[in-house]
Amino acid sequence: MEVIGRVDKIDIPDFQLENIPVKVDTGANRSAIHCSQIRHNTQNGQEEIVFHIPLDASGGVNVFSTRDFFKKRIKSSSGHVEERFVVKVDVILFGKKIKTSFSLTNRVEMKYPILLGRKLLNSRFVVDVSQENLSFKKKNENSYTFQKP
Repeated sequence: MEVIGRVDKIDIPDFQLENIPVKVDTGANRSAIHCSQIRHNTQNGQEEIVFHIPLDASGGVNVFSTRDFFKKRIKSSSGHVEERFVVKVDVILFGKKIKTSFSLTNRVEMKYPILLGRKLLNSRFVVDVSQENLSFKKKNENSYTFQKP
């Protein structure tokens, strides 16, 4: 098992995102990613969701759509239950590709755009809250690069 710190930076090739700050949250069951303008559409009898993910502080966004999603009732840290769309994507941590699911939510008020929850952490990582950016440091030491699709 790999040791992960309380915060890190990850790559999400499916969303063309690199070195995105994340907070490791052992209190969260599922991982969450910041996005906006989430729309549910039906075209030719097939359902899809369309959503925007900010690229950086410059205000640029990428628009994504997928038919591979589901809805889930999720309780926030404040105890509020809401229905969210959940998508499955690959993330890169410690140089390894991991398939995981993210609930789509507006995290504009939060310091970190992504939370990594227990479903991702379980049986893969031990959390050491005194550590930071262990995966990111390993990436820089090994000089492996992000491959944009």
